Amino acid sequence: MDLKQRLINDFKDAMKNKDVIAKQTVTMVRAAILFYEKNNKTELDDAGIIDVIASELKKRRESLIEFQKANRDDLVSQTEEEIKVLMKYLPAQLSDEEIESHVIDAIKTANAQSVKDMGKVMAILMPALKGKADGGKINQLVKKHLS
Repeated sequence: MDLKQRLINDFKDAMKNKDVIAKQTVTMVRAAILFYEKNNKTELDDAGIIDVIASELKKRRESLIEFQKANRDDLVSQTEEEIKVLMKYLPAQLSDEEIESHVIDAIKTANAQSVKDMGKVMAILMPALKGKADGGKINQLVKKHLS
């Protein structure tokens, strides 16, 4: 089953089970997919849908930090639930050690020597780790190893 159909089925299940958070989250993801498709006049495949979901996940993680700073426990718990729903649609996330291993390999492949070569390393890593790791975490590890 493709990802679009899975989202539709999960939306229906959320409606039946009266799972408000899952219903809202899946609705937002489906709207983001539709928005992207209309703006770019294209039909997204599963890889494109994963990109949209990863983008939505990034937004939630950024919001979560702000909600925690503002002591908004109600929004923190809701956002954490939304993140759990979104994670179901992404490939298994890599551990920090696995990401670090990829970073070291990419640095060797790019023959990177300093932070100036970071773009070369990121160009190798991002397509390989798309959807499997947070871009910010990858960026931090690359900087750490090139400094």
